[in-house]
Amino acid sequence: MNTSRLPDRDALLALLDGVRDPQSGKGLVSAGLVQGLSVRTGRAGFMMEVAPGLLELYEPVRLEAEQVLRQAPGVEQAQVVLTNFDGPGGGAVAAAPPAAEEAPPAPGVTRVRKGARLANDPQAAPSPPPNAARPAHVRRVIAVASGKGGVGKSTVSVSLATALSGLGLRVGLLDADVYGPSAPRMLGVDGDPEYHPEKKLIPLEAWGIKVMSIGFMVDEGAPMIWRGPMASSAVRQMMHEVAWGEADAPLDVLVVDMPPGTGDIQLTLIQKMKLDGVVIVTTPQEIALIDARRAASMFQKTGTPILGVIENMAYFADPATGVPIPIFGQGGGAAEAERLAVPMLGQIPIDVALRQACDDGRPLGVTAPDSGPARAFRQAAEMLRTRLGLARG
Repeated sequence: MNTSRLPDRDALLALLDGVRDPQSGKGLVSAGLVQGLSVRTGRAGFMMEVAPGLLELYEPVRLEAEQVLRQAPGVEQAQVVLTNFDGPGGGAVAAAPPAAEEAPPAPGVTRVRKGARLANDPQAAPSPPPNAARPAHVRRVIAVASGKGGVGKSTVSVSLATALSGLGLRVGLLDADVYGPSAPRMLGVDGDPEYHPEKKLIPLEAWGIKVMSIGFMVDEGAPMIWRGPMASSAVRQMMHEVAWGEADAPLDVLVVDMPPGTGDIQLTLIQKMKLDGVVIVTTPQEIALIDARRAASMFQKTGTPILGVIENMAYFADPATGVPIPIFGQGGGAAEAERLAVPMLGQIPIDVALRQACDDGRPLGVTAPDSGPARAFRQAAEMLRTRLGLARG
């Protein structure tokens, strides 16, 4: 079969519409069950989201859809990911109407100001969500969060994962940034995840790390035009429907690369996955620290321990003298760690080799373990291993 040309998207959609939805009797496309169709050279796949309790009914449909895709010209590998959503509407929350221009309060009415406590809810005390659970055969789960994009959170996630693996631990990396998956490029791994006999996805492996990312199922430059419930559903599947470890060989630690912000995906992760702690990533400048504080506050309100702070892009070493040049200011990360009463895990310099290693998919901690950034991440990994109570492998 010739896989040198891109499969025709319209032709694939027409073929998929010939597969019947067992509930409506419509074709899969007409029934709205073909979501996020990814067409790559020699590959095609999509996600099919159904209501809870219907996975068994739709499993034969998934297999038929994969078979239909594989028969299409230009398609050598096909994958259909079957998942479900949390009830009607997928748990979406209606947006508040835009605020009108502020008017004086009516007589006898007191305006509630920003930061006021609205109710003394006894259930609002910080505590982990009762339904949260670690994935099967995973000993510890840590999240790497920032509250905003552009601070190098994915670089930190990949570097910490490789550093923890270098300590002899069994490590997994969940790339939960659905809208901007970076792990495939940074680890130099690509492919189609396969199904485990227990109907779980088998993560890909790179540099001794088990990896799962939505980036394995979509084109690198393709936009993820998904509403919140769809993105949250994809993250739920990558959390609990992946064979991260085995009973006789559990994963020691799963590193979760969080997306920026404090929205749907973050709430899904907190509510569905038991986190043993979170690493806050920031740059020294105040504008990044503001969002880092928001992220820290979100985790504190759910009783998630903050394991420490990593200050990325802390400085640039002058090539001639080696003197640190604090391009984005200095002391911000250390001050935030002190405010949170947690360790400062590391200060990572702006480093050309680190940037190049991420672009090339060759982690610096493996390819240049004696470099400055690699040593800094190894020190952070040692501190995390101790705080998580994980013995050296």
